[in-house]
Amino acid sequence: MFNKVLIANRGEIALRVIRACREMGIASVAVHSTADSDAMHVRMADEAICIGPPPSAQSYLHIPTIISACEISGADAIHPGYGFLSENAAFVQVVEDHSITFIGPSAEHIRMMGDKITAKETMKALGVPCVPGSDGAVPDVESARRIAGEIGYPVIVKATAGGGGRGMKLARSAAEIDSAFRTARAEAKAAFGNDEVYLEKYLGAPRHIEIQVFGDGKGNAVHLGERDCSLQRRHQKVLEEAPSPAIDTETRARIGATCAEAVARIGYRGAGTIEFLYEDGEFYFIEMNTRLQVEHPVTEAVFGVDLVREQLRVAAGQPLSFSQDELQVGGHAIEVRINAERLPKFTPCPGTVATYHAPGGLGVRMDSALYSGYTIPPYYDSLIAKLIVHGRDRPEALARLRRALGELIIDGVDSSVPLFHALLEQPDVLSGEYNIHWLEKFLEHALAD
Repeated sequence: MFNKVLIANRGEIALRVIRACREMGIASVAVHSTADSDAMHVRMADEAICIGPPPSAQSYLHIPTIISACEISGADAIHPGYGFLSENAAFVQVVEDHSITFIGPSAEHIRMMGDKITAKETMKALGVPCVPGSDGAVPDVESARRIAGEIGYPVIVKATAGGGGRGMKLARSAAEIDSAFRTARAEAKAAFGNDEVYLEKYLGAPRHIEIQVFGDGKGNAVHLGERDCSLQRRHQKVLEEAPSPAIDTETRARIGATCAEAVARIGYRGAGTIEFLYEDGEFYFIEMNTRLQVEHPVTEAVFGVDLVREQLRVAAGQPLSFSQDELQVGGHAIEVRINAERLPKFTPCPGTVATYHAPGGLGVRMDSALYSGYTIPPYYDSLIAKLIVHGRDRPEALARLRRALGELIIDGVDSSVPLFHALLEQPDVLSGEYNIHWLEKFLEHALAD
């Protein structure tokens, strides 16, 4: 096992990894920008090293400085958390070249799944169901028109290197394909430095279902069921739950086995998530995230496992600590992402937290790096907390979520908490009858009123 792990991240996910390390008797090293000198992950780690000024490009994304911090501290492994460098194959290669263990998959697998076209081709060859679309990148508008006509409208144009909803444009008819294609390419170039795009059939009312997988890098893998992430705004997840209200036991076992077999065949190591659109009983692969997900706590709650601990064990060469037969769904869990944002426009709201009080009680977990007096910096993602609840069934989990939200206090900055109070009043949310377009439509009406 590792002696010391450097966490190349910040905020609640850095704290999450530090806690797992502490339970396993592993020393932790926090890195931070000057804007994060007073951050909770800096206070909680065994050691802390400043790696540069506030801009991410000069600190959390600056590979040479992170490697230097690792060498200075004597850390023998790096955990990337999520975001930042977690899915950067070049970073993984540099880490391995310096004889440091990267706690995650290989550079080869990150590269394979980081390109949406290669990922789709790979998954199709492995027997994973995919959305009908172009075979590879679409070179020009003329090709886009032809392929869209073959697939059938509506279609969606996507950046091959995309993520977070950037470089994605919908064309509902032939009259819209030219504009969608050119706009998606321009956005992709600006956001990712790569203007390659591809086309997929646009599904009318799907759910967003993702399967948690875990491999040991030696040809063995398991799945830990699904998470339903259909409540989204601008392709950003807002609420996640497990298991999905739309998936039965037989369907879960079938798609889970398909995904586990796929990652086992490529020798995948560590945690990964295979994301699908799900409509009319069919799954359509959209991407694979080769890292820990923001919403991993709901899976931990229903399966009773520590995914970060398992990441550390597998990266150290140890076998999986559980078999597929031992992984049984227990109850229901829901996570809401709380952002420092001013409603109704969801504009970022950095500032000083005057008072912070986390909810507690049976079945309530709060993953956050907040504390009273903490100043939320304006340089990073607006996510400030994740509230996770677990119950024997979905109604109990919803009741605990309502109670926990009522206990939560975040004064001094605006947050997205009022949104969740409003969602818990909606019959569709309470019944689980929603799809990926539901929240956008709800907000349109709510803002109009």
